[in-house]
Amino acid sequence: MTERIYFISGLGADRRAFKKLVFPPNFELVYLDWIPALKNESLEAYALRLAAKIDASSPFYLVGLSFGGMLATEISKQLKPSHTFLISSTPLFKELPWYYRMAGSLSLQKAIPVSLLKRGNNIGLKFLGAKTHEEIKLLKQLVIDSDPIFMKWALTCILNWRNKERPINLTHIHGTADNILPFRYNKPDIRIEGGGHFMVYANADVISKLILKQIADL
Repeated sequence: MTERIYFISGLGADRRAFKKLVFPPNFELVYLDWIPALKNESLEAYALRLAAKIDASSPFYLVGLSFGGMLATEISKQLKPSHTFLISSTPLFKELPWYYRMAGSLSLQKAIPVSLLKRGNNIGLKFLGAKTHEEIKLLKQLVIDSDPIFMKWALTCILNWRNKERPINLTHIHGTADNILPFRYNKPDIRIEGGGHFMVYANADVISKLILKQIADL
């Protein structure tokens, strides 16, 4: 019997972030690629439009990475997947660092030049969790290929997100060395020692096994 998993990538990334995850052949992997955001669209509204690509007539699993995890949270509240997995993300706005929430209340993100969002220097990429030459190369290409207008819209959504409801059947996986969403502000179900924000790629073998074990235990 085929089991379907839908994947939502992180901000500034795409399906390539998941390419090292390994699943048995009976799993159908479906990637929910970004769609253009509407003017002043909220994270919740965007999530529902993205969810239109999901066939909810049969059981499915949902995996969200970083910003994609916040979208997966909103989708999960509506479509009730068999299980939802958040990687390097958070299901609740109160688990965002206080300085993110303060920046959102002051609309500081509007002062960031769009051109700045396209810069991917090695120091910044290592801050994201890239350690090897391969990881730095991929992250740099993801930044180059990203849409800065979409990134700025998404950043505004993240900073203004106020979700207080944690969906049922959800597993939050987080790294202890995450610089973007620091571990100390989160309450994950599973911790990855030394895992950075890009651990979905750097620790793909561990992440794959964790997801498969959780599914097997359902």
